[in-house]
Amino acid sequence: MPSSHHPLIASRITDHIALATSLLQDERYLAAVTSAAAAICAALRNGHKVLFFGNGGSAADAQHLAAELTGRFLRERRSLPGLALSTNTSAVTAIGNDYGYDEVFARPLSGIGAAGDIAFGLSTSGNSPNVLRAMQVAKEKQMVTVGLSGRAGKLCAQVDHAICIPCDATPRIQEAHILTGHILCEIIETELF
Repeated sequence: MPSSHHPLIASRITDHIALATSLLQDERYLAAVTSAAAAICAALRNGHKVLFFGNGGSAADAQHLAAELTGRFLRERRSLPGLALSTNTSAVTAIGNDYGYDEVFARPLSGIGAAGDIAFGLSTSGNSPNVLRAMQVAKEKQMVTVGLSGRAGKLCAQVDHAICIPCDATPRIQEAHILTGHILCEIIETELF
């Protein structure tokens, strides 16, 4: 591998550090993470579950965060009820085929979501139609809604707890999403155990 890639590598690390530093100084971000964590902890304390969903890299993050709850993050503890709605490919493809792709998260939420559960949507753009549609269903079912998004997009205005990363670069937003997810997991374990 040529060393000519070193400037690119250094530039991306610098970009990542700059975004992380801006989050550290962003009172809106800090307050949003704190309020989302409190809502998730309250739901889990009251016997509710967290239902994660998103597309592409956000689907991977949804699955990752659900695994952190059901398995463990940093502490040995009991399993917590977290589920990623994108992991059942039979359901996703059947619903997409029969009802349209906009319904792939809304339909499972309508079947397994309950009042007081957390509907946790991830969307880098904040404009994923299937994530927005799922949030409509979550509101109808009186679920608590959490959105993890980039700077722009409709998701931040549609949820109870909006964590919006003040950035327009998709890779940096996604890096901040998994950082934020890990912070939420650590707060959950600290508060509940």
